[in-house]
Amino acid sequence: MLDKAIEARVSSWLNGPYDAETKEKIRQLKKTNPDALVDCFYTDLSFGTGGLRALMGIGPNRINIYTIAMATQGLANYINQQKRSGEIPSLFVSFDSRNGSRLFAEKTAEVLLANQIRVYLTEELRPTPYVSFGTRYHHCTAGVMITASHNPAVYNGYKVYWSDGAQVVSPHDTGIIQEVRKIHDLSQVKTQSLKGEFLIRTGKELDQAYLTMVEGLQHFPEENRTHGKELKICYTSLHGTGITLVPEALKRWGFSNLCFVEQQIVPDGNFPTVSFPNPEYPETLKLGIEKLQKEHSDILIATDPDADRLGVVVLHKEKPTILTGNEIAAICVDFLCHGVLPKNGAFITTIVSTELIHTIAEAHNLSCFEVLTGFKYIGEKIEEWDKSFAHEFIFGAEESYGYLTNTHVRDKDALSASCLIAEIALRAKLQKRSLVDLLDTIYKKYGIFREGQLSINFPAEKAGIEQMTAKMQLLRANLPTTFCGQEVVLIEDYQSRIRHLIKTKKEEKLTLPKSDVLLMRFSNNSKIVIRPSGTEPKIKIYGAVQSKVHSVAECDAQLADLLNAAEKELQ
Repeated sequence: MLDKAIEARVSSWLNGPYDAETKEKIRQLKKTNPDALVDCFYTDLSFGTGGLRALMGIGPNRINIYTIAMATQGLANYINQQKRSGEIPSLFVSFDSRNGSRLFAEKTAEVLLANQIRVYLTEELRPTPYVSFGTRYHHCTAGVMITASHNPAVYNGYKVYWSDGAQVVSPHDTGIIQEVRKIHDLSQVKTQSLKGEFLIRTGKELDQAYLTMVEGLQHFPEENRTHGKELKICYTSLHGTGITLVPEALKRWGFSNLCFVEQQIVPDGNFPTVSFPNPEYPETLKLGIEKLQKEHSDILIATDPDADRLGVVVLHKEKPTILTGNEIAAICVDFLCHGVLPKNGAFITTIVSTELIHTIAEAHNLSCFEVLTGFKYIGEKIEEWDKSFAHEFIFGAEESYGYLTNTHVRDKDALSASCLIAEIALRAKLQKRSLVDLLDTIYKKYGIFREGQLSINFPAEKAGIEQMTAKMQLLRANLPTTFCGQEVVLIEDYQSRIRHLIKTKKEEKLTLPKSDVLLMRFSNNSKIVIRPSGTEPKIKIYGAVQSKVHSVAECDAQLADLLNAAEKELQ
């Protein structure tokens, strides 16, 4: 038996204006798996600061056309509240290869049109950074991308951008959330068919504008044009959107010697060759590595389903070497620092990313700023500099394989990053070196910086969220003086926004926004960062070690010990 509150919520869908297929699924679930039905109906899907990301399915706690429509009505209400007299607001809308993404994008457009908002809707699937670019290019009020990025096939999501092309931040994020929470049922949602003067289909014109922008980012265009075909590149889009633009972007830079992982370049929301379409995971790159070796290519480039994350594998001395997100970032930063840069140029990274970025930047008298985890904060910082002229953005990076090389896009962009890493690999090859050789040179100059992470997984249901919350509360209630067998020097608690200096028992105020993150730095200059994931039911643990005297192998062993000890502490 369902409790009365859940029964009432279920009945509202069975008796409400929902389609017959949805109602039949509810009845079947009620008979065969009432616990699953409870999870679908016990609460409303939470619209967070970045939008939605959740399992697809029936009910108010799942992604479906109804929850998408209600979220869009709240967004539309907020946008219309912000408009000036006589203004017609506009939104850019696109979608990835996931099951349901096109349908959800079209439903989004239908609601926006009914609310007298002009809609630029892509004719076909396109990458997430393309939405950021399109929002800026068409001077839109906001943008929506239907994607769950690198999550498994059962997920989908709804990502919201503001007029600057960055994901929404304060005050718009909280304003949108408040309006979305006011929408309780379908009777509050306006909708119309996909037609009318306010609907604009976008395609080739914007493709050309985007590709032209990326083409202009080259540092050595003549060298790329002359020698680009000498770099052999293997590419996989992991069944996602990257195939629509990445190959053409590479060719425009001169990198025409491409081969493809044929099984993975056809967009498919079931992701049939991978269980987790995330280039961070070695098993996801298995087919790509096989193709890399078979074709004797120099590098494998892998983009995730919405083409905002970039993975790289190097064929170094005939053996494939997978580069981590931090290693790719360090290689890019070192390359950029040897070019012509503005005096007030600056890099942006996150508190969980490699500190090697800071070290390289400072060695070249350039600034490097840290923001909270989430590329929206990098976009926010770029917008701040656009207004203040305090710094000129050079490059942004986060450890989870996200990079940005320009300001025309305000989110991580695997397309322009693919071109940049190919340019760096070509220069190295012309010197009879590889990207791995470049990394070794960086370590010799600045010291060895090694980073890694692991996750503690929890159930996706309500109980799992409660367990995650309890773990973080317990840690905060008993701030340790030793952790993982190491002496704790300081703890930064971004929820209270306080830095605790352990030995002196002093406290300092942190300047970054409030967030559920704990950072611990140890006496040997290693560190641990602990935070719940914002998109998946897991607590993430980030470890980092650095040394000028130990080898890479020794640092990796120290890192593994640190992460394993942290996992045991949190079990």
